[in-house]
Amino acid sequence: MLLKDIRDYQILFLGLFLVLGIGTRDWTLRPELIGVAIATCLVTQWILSLVIGHWSLANNKGQSLNLRSALITSLGLSLLLRADHWTTMAIAAAIAIASKFIFQVGDKHFFNPANFGIISALILTPDAWVSPGQWGEEWWYGLLFLGTGGMILQRIGRWDTTAAFLGSYSLLEAIRNFWLGWTWDVYWHRLMSGSLLLFALFMITDPRSIPNSRIGRVVWAVCIAGLTFILRNYFFVSTAVFWALFALAPLSILLDILWLAPRFVWQEGDEGTGVELLTPNSALSTKKVEV
Repeated sequence: MLLKDIRDYQILFLGLFLVLGIGTRDWTLRPELIGVAIATCLVTQWILSLVIGHWSLANNKGQSLNLRSALITSLGLSLLLRADHWTTMAIAAAIAIASKFIFQVGDKHFFNPANFGIISALILTPDAWVSPGQWGEEWWYGLLFLGTGGMILQRIGRWDTTAAFLGSYSLLEAIRNFWLGWTWDVYWHRLMSGSLLLFALFMITDPRSIPNSRIGRVVWAVCIAGLTFILRNYFFVSTAVFWALFALAPLSILLDILWLAPRFVWQEGDEGTGVELLTPNSALSTKKVEV
């Protein structure tokens, strides 16, 4: 039986990546930290949904409990964040989920939850780190990520964001490579990164936190690619993609104002796709909204 919600496929794929990473890449990943991330995300989502739900009922709004989103966030944290202590992972997971409820404009959160949790852990704790090269450069990882990520992006219609980011970043790296007179082996070495593909396919494309309009998404992705290029090549920040997304996440608010477009909302159904609300403020009074 086919899964009914596209997020179920995303959960399945991220779980598969986690199993493959542990089994084939020999990551120093402790199973108990995965459990902490999942449990903390789910509990935080449940508690905050109850709190917000009481407030929403008082204002004649509906608030549904969306555990799929929390599970996706926990798997993303487990794939990318490393820590020595379980408390660090718990802090990252709790902050990641809380960011969806706190940083909202027009009932839309603009920070990617997993990315916000990662950056918060790097800033607030002494034992958190991210290993961008943990996937190596094996070609079959890239095919796996492109195939699974492509299926999800085709269903939710956000290929433009990935294409704009990868296209812009690849062009900037090509210009730099040519300017410095390096061989093209160096160029492909810098691009053939499993973590870069994971970011481009599964993190930067979150339809609930990126700009609503296509032109806004393209501009936003190009800006993130440019900042990533600068941070990586001139400030030597190995985790440049995560810092760039974090720094430019609020830009999506301005882009939504400049280019009005329907807001994406997940909707359960036989097709498992999302719907886009043309008038979100009026629709919220009759439709349950997932955070």
